[in-house]
Amino acid sequence: MNAVEALVQHQLDAYNARDLARFVAVYSEDVRLYRPPASEPFVVGKAALAELYATQRFNLPGLHAELVNRMVFGNKVIDHERIRGVREQPFEVAAVYEVIDGLICNAWFYAAE
Repeated sequence: MNAVEALVQHQLDAYNARDLARFVAVYSEDVRLYRPPASEPFVVGKAALAELYATQRFNLPGLHAELVNRMVFGNKVIDHERIRGVREQPFEVAAVYEVIDGLICNAWFYAAE
């Protein structure tokens, strides 16, 4: 496992543990999260990231992201994830994480539906 993949795995493990401090530690201060086809980010900055996950994810008791498949492509990691505990039924996303200087700087979340 290379450093880029290890970093993304670290954030996935922290997500599933609902460990906010460990989760946000691997993101850059000016991180941007996107939900295409929207071209504008829905989260900008580490503080906004922490607020979102503290209030809308890590407070959900059934939250879990299952890694279905992973591809490492240079400084990007593309994860096919099955998410439980957010909606009534599990749903799938393709998450693309871009790592620059040892931190996740951008992430795109493509919904299957």
